[in-house]
Amino acid sequence: MIIANLQDSARIESLHPAFKKLFDYIKAHDMLNEPLGKTELDGKVLYINNDEPTLRTKEAQAMEVHKDYIDVHIPLNGVEMIGWKATRNCTDLKQEYDEVKDRMFYNDRPTTYCEILPGEFCICFPEDAHAPIIGEGKLRKVVAKVRL
Repeated sequence: MIIANLQDSARIESLHPAFKKLFDYIKAHDMLNEPLGKTELDGKVLYINNDEPTLRTKEAQAMEVHKDYIDVHIPLNGVEMIGWKATRNCTDLKQEYDEVKDRMFYNDRPTTYCEILPGEFCICFPEDAHAPIIGEGKLRKVVAKVRL
């Protein structure tokens, strides 16, 4: 998992060919005032979901894992807490892998929690089981999906 400021994204852009396109798009658009929904930036290789979920408690949020996509979480108007645990250490499977939705869930509890602020981002790779959208109230956020 990587947590950084959007202003420092250039250091990370070499890790995947689609990262530069993603961060350039995010920086060039006022995502807080863009319509909610999905925006394809490069078909199934790179797309973003602009969403406004209701945040959950630590206890209510399951750990999720993806195999085909990297998640990039970007809170827009508030703090988002994200739990983390190494996927290889997850043992309590809650929901089998769904190939169509590219996700599986674990009942395991995170080993650490991080607060992500507006202007920051969190990248979760397949080896990063993560529990996003933890907090109180609603949050505008972008989740980018970057195909491996």
